[in-house]
Amino acid sequence: MQNDIAYRLVLASASPARSALLSAAGIDAEVLVSGVDESTVEATDAYSLCLALARMKARAIAAELPADPGILVLGCDSVLAFEGEIFGKPANATEAAKRWSMMRGRSGVLHTGHHLTGLVSGKQAEGVGTTVVHFADVTDEEIAAYVATDEPLNVAGSFTLDGRGGAFVERIEGDPGNVIGLSLPLLRKLLIEMGVSITALWRA
Repeated sequence: MQNDIAYRLVLASASPARSALLSAAGIDAEVLVSGVDESTVEATDAYSLCLALARMKARAIAAELPADPGILVLGCDSVLAFEGEIFGKPANATEAAKRWSMMRGRSGVLHTGHHLTGLVSGKQAEGVGTTVVHFADVTDEEIAAYVATDEPLNVAGSFTLDGRGGAFVERIEGDPGNVIGLSLPLLRKLLIEMGVSITALWRA
């Protein structure tokens, strides 16, 4: 592990949930939003799509930063695989409500792609966190009330685990952080591949 470099993490994501997860884990990440056009990425499955988007976000931000050996850029993106369909963020309230009518009482698989790149070393590491999500059999009234909060309009799969939507998730199989948007255990493994200990990113 490299211990002679002052490392800092740049998060290529606008997600406040991802920033909060890192902060709670003792990591103060700088947030820079890539603004990449996600519609240009084509993939036939959720696993490949989330990883491609994470990679695109990280590389776009890395290209804008100065050559600092201590900077590590992390791109993340989440999508829900549900019965052969790929659910990213819903286009509008109608779509969010339709999804929930389909998902209630059933389960989906939440994939979060993680891509880590070092500016000077050129090293890269990536992986996908996968968590099975079992949804509650919510009522039409609950769906309408939830969609009215706008919360499901801003997240992949039209639900959250760490917000109002948490009441509508009966259980999960896997890392809860991955559902929220970032898997800390996976991040640790990717950092090890880069030759960096996650403890090197902890705030003093």
